[in-house]
Amino acid sequence: MKNKKSFFCIDAHTCGNPVRVVAGGAPFLKARSISEKRLEFMKHHDWIRKGLMFEPRGHDMMSGSLIYPPEHDENDAGILFIETSGCLPMCGHGTIGTLTVAIQEGLIRPQIPGQVRLETPAGLVKATYEMDGDRVSSVTLVNVPSFLAAADLEVESPQLGTLRFDVAYGGNFYAIIDPQPSFSGIESYSAAQLVHLSQELRPLINEKYPDLFVHPEHDKIRSVTHLMWTGKPLDTASSGRNAVFYGDKAIDRSPCGTGTSARMAQWYERNLLRTGDLFIHESYIGSVFTGKIKEEYILAGKKAIIPSIKGWARITGFNTIIIDDDDPFAEGFQVI
Repeated sequence: MKNKKSFFCIDAHTCGNPVRVVAGGAPFLKARSISEKRLEFMKHHDWIRKGLMFEPRGHDMMSGSLIYPPEHDENDAGILFIETSGCLPMCGHGTIGTLTVAIQEGLIRPQIPGQVRLETPAGLVKATYEMDGDRVSSVTLVNVPSFLAAADLEVESPQLGTLRFDVAYGGNFYAIIDPQPSFSGIESYSAAQLVHLSQELRPLINEKYPDLFVHPEHDKIRSVTHLMWTGKPLDTASSGRNAVFYGDKAIDRSPCGTGTSARMAQWYERNLLRTGDLFIHESYIGSVFTGKIKEEYILAGKKAIIPSIKGWARITGFNTIIIDDDDPFAEGFQVI
């Protein structure tokens, strides 16, 4: 048994996108803050992420979380986010899914019922939740300060030609590609086509603008990690629709929480959204998050917003996963 490690996981999805919550088996981390825990986990325990997220135990779209005690007594928990691409500073759909699981299954007992204060590597996230009997029916999170980092940039796509884009931060840096002459909108493309375009485009953006996207207070949060392709909503009542590319080959099935925050920051800066306005954001599959600008904010002298995101999640199963050192695929693999 010394060569085997078991993890008790509660699997769920947030508006279609997976969340695997590690409820048992998370490693002890010596670091105090959740941001330092993230670095320690990445340095010494990344095999856990790979084993749980990659095939054969996971898949290309898999993401998950580990819950830790908070550094500060006034907070309820700390969360590390894991996925196929690494350990994100913040994950909106992951927060909604993790909280749904944690509240329903008693993994987190909030100091104030209905309210949760979460330490994340990107900063403090405050959330509220609503119950329908013994089920969490929705979670609303108040995200970290979000802002437009750069506007009207250009890059040459090998397939589409010149593309204009903005870059906004909502917990991760997003290159946002709106419809334009060389890109008619996501309704004209399959998910596979958007993945292929994104795989070519993301490194070109970071190569062309190597030092432009750095968080003003967390210099380890840098570079464009996500691409948001936008298009015409399926429902005329919605504000917009997106397909978010993340990792190496994934399109977010949810509307993307940090992406919705980044999108609202972009619209705010472009005078398309005001404080208090609802922002109804559709995913590629049509599921919806409801966003709102809670307040305006100044971050290191730069205009920003405090966004809120409301969504739902459902538990799909309980799963004990074994990672065995004798398994040649103990740390998983990726095919494409």
